[in-house]
Amino acid sequence: MREIIFEIREDEVDGGYTASALGVAIHTQGDDLNDLRLMIRDAVKCHFGDGLAGEVPSLIRLHFVRDEVLAL
Repeated sequence: MREIIFEIREDEVDGGYTASALGVAIHTQGDDLNDLRLMIRDAVKCHFGDGLAGEVPSLIRLHFVRDEVLAL
C-alpha cells in the first residue's frame, strides 16, 4: 500500500477532530489539527509496525469532510 486516506471530521459536540482510515481499521482523534496529525502518524505506525498488516504506507492523505445545513 503506497497511500492511506483518512476521512477527517470536526467533532461539533465535544470539539476537536476525528479521523478514520478508509479501508483499514484505524481511528483516532485530536484536540486540534496539529494534535490530530501527530495522532494519525502514531496510529499508522502502530497499525503497520509489526508487519502483519502489510507494508507501512509512504503517504498519508487527509480528506476533510464538512457538513453544511441550509435553512429554507
